[in-house]
Amino acid sequence: MNPDRPFTKVVLAMSADGKIADQTRAPARFGSAADKRHLEAQIADCDAVLFGADTLRAYSTSLPITTPALLQQRQAQQRSPQPIHIVCSPSGKLDPNLRFFQQSLPRWLLTSAVGAQPWQGQPHFDRILVEEFTPPNCWQSILQKLLQRGINQLAVLGGGQLVASLVEADQIDELYLTICPLILGGQTAPTPVAGHGFPAAIAPRLELLSVRSVEQEVFLRYRVRRPD
Repeated sequence: MNPDRPFTKVVLAMSADGKIADQTRAPARFGSAADKRHLEAQIADCDAVLFGADTLRAYSTSLPITTPALLQQRQAQQRSPQPIHIVCSPSGKLDPNLRFFQQSLPRWLLTSAVGAQPWQGQPHFDRILVEEFTPPNCWQSILQKLLQRGINQLAVLGGGQLVASLVEADQIDELYLTICPLILGGQTAPTPVAGHGFPAAIAPRLELLSVRSVEQEVFLRYRVRRPD
């Protein structure tokens, strides 16, 4: 665990052939009710969640905590009812009419100086974080600043490009992957980690921490292995 940034985990559901959406990039709603409960529990354990603009555009909303036991858990931990929902969009090009902006959630925007301009003085975001986006090097600075703002636990909810840039920057600690019982196929269908990929010889290595099956789904938890 790196003391200079939040503990950062990726939480995603994917098809049996490793796709997080079909080739039309339609919202991925193939996870079961058990997977939704799993996702909500992982969100409830965090101070903030981070997701890319394409993920927000696909779903139009984010996932709030609604389970009474999880809300009580956060209250007992003296946390706000909902974690901060951070949209990463260097361009800042988001539809202000998305249902996300009507949800009762704390909302932050992580963007560039240019992307921040249309949102300055507007009520859509509680905070705008302006950064120079030069992935992967920018992520160390960004995560340090999130830590300074009280974010100790961070969940990354997609999409593949955002996850790829964080993996490339070696800023991911754990991955929670749900394998769902369907095959999507397609060369253009997105995967959990997009980008340019890694040669096998230097690809990040994982340690399997747990395996759990619920009906037809398998829930995997991995830790990213690093040199001692």
